Order: sequence, then structure tokens, then C-alpha cells
Amino acid sequence: MSEGKRRVYSREFKLSAVKRMIAGESVARLARELGVARSRLYSWCGHFRRGGVEALRPACRPRKGFGVLDTEPGKDLATARKRIGELERKIGEQQMELDFFRQALRQVGEARRPSDGPGARRSTRSSRR
Repeated sequence: MSEGKRRVYSREFKLSAVKRMIAGESVARLARELGVARSRLYSWCGHFRRGGVEALRPACRPRKGFGVLDTEPGKDLATARKRIGELERKIGEQQMELDFFRQALRQVGEARRPSDGPGARRSTRSSRR
């Protein structure tokens, strides 16, 4: 295994490769021609489909604004509080559904129990005569 430098591809290079893949070119042939692994081409294509051209960044390059708020601090807080309220409402709805189904399951379980004690008649008769 050779200890070479890691190759970094430009966004334009990645974009042209992805466009050729989407146009229907053979991925194996494209990989040979460009000297890139097929898995890497598929990875670039997936990134492009999920995030567009912005997702095709050169390797080891941090995302813009990572860890930095791009909006007003008050607006971010208001948005977060609104989202928390929505999630709390959703949790309440789910808890109500769980309670309903637990009660229904309990009632079904009680209805299926045999009569009091051993030797009592079953709730249904045997099919044998």
C-alpha cells in the first residue's frame, strides 16, 4: 500500500462527475476515466441529491457557519421555544394514545380469562363431542 498524499477534488470536478452519472453514463467507465473509486462517485451523487451543489465541498473543509448563529439570538430562542411546545404537545398526544391502548389491552385480557378457579367451566365448549 502506497503512502501518498490524499487527493482532494474540487467542487467543479465533483459536479461534472455527478452530472455525467445522472445523465446515464456508466459509473464503472466514468470511475476508470476519472481515476476515482465508484463508491466515491456514488457518495458524491448522494450528497448532491440531498444538499445540491453546496453539499459537494472539498474534503476536510469545515461547513460555513458551523457553531455560529446566523440569525438574531432572540429569534432563535423564540423558534426553539415554539418547537419545544410542539414536541411537548406531541408527547402528550402519544401518552394519551398509550393510556387508551393499555386500558383496551387490560379489558381484552380480563374478558379472555377463564372462570373462577380450577375445574370451572371454560368460557367456550370443546369442539369434540
